[in-house]
Amino acid sequence: MTDTRAISLIMALRGQGITDQRALSAIERTPRELFVDEPFEAGAYENNALPIACGQTISQPYVVALSTQELDVQPSHRVLEIGTGSGYQAAVLAQLCRMVYTVERHKPLMQAAYARFQQLKLHNIVTRHADGFRGWPEQAPFDRILLTAAIPEVDQNLIKQLKPGGILIAPVGKPVSAESNSQDLVKIIRTEEGTSQESLIPVVFVPMVPGLPQVSSDGSADGKKR
Repeated sequence: MTDTRAISLIMALRGQGITDQRALSAIERTPRELFVDEPFEAGAYENNALPIACGQTISQPYVVALSTQELDVQPSHRVLEIGTGSGYQAAVLAQLCRMVYTVERHKPLMQAAYARFQQLKLHNIVTRHADGFRGWPEQAPFDRILLTAAIPEVDQNLIKQLKPGGILIAPVGKPVSAESNSQDLVKIIRTEEGTSQESLIPVVFVPMVPGLPQVSSDGSADGKKR
């Protein structure tokens, strides 16, 4: 039985202009409460971003829905996601395509997301603990690429991992600070001549960080207790 909170969320997303029925159905079928930490379960279906472990966030459902709609994922597609996080976006995409390859630099997040995928029997998701800036060249080219952390500009290394005609969506802009609050969700299409680009909406995402976290003697990532 569908959670009434999920139905209310779908109605809110429709009100915000999300029209892709496949994307809406995938979101409705994905139990968002599994992807948030226990203190935030009561707000799992509110249209807000929420904090998760390792200083990261689970994106606002509207941003997930818009990204999914604009990616226009088809059943035969192979999709690369950079920034697994809680695994929520990957779980939505996996219901729409043949295979999702998802990369996460924080090992605890990757392991927790993998456990959720297994619980939901989403066996067409492959996880990797790695630096997202490298993408996943061994599995390229991809039909679609989605970044879930902000970058100053989209690296050509990632564009090269996209098939001609493929779509890449990423939050682009400087890290949010007191001086700067300018990020845009950008849609890039790879063409025979190069790329075309359009800005979708203003967004606020955590920054994408190169490399893997350094683990300190107390076992915390980046030397910080979280």
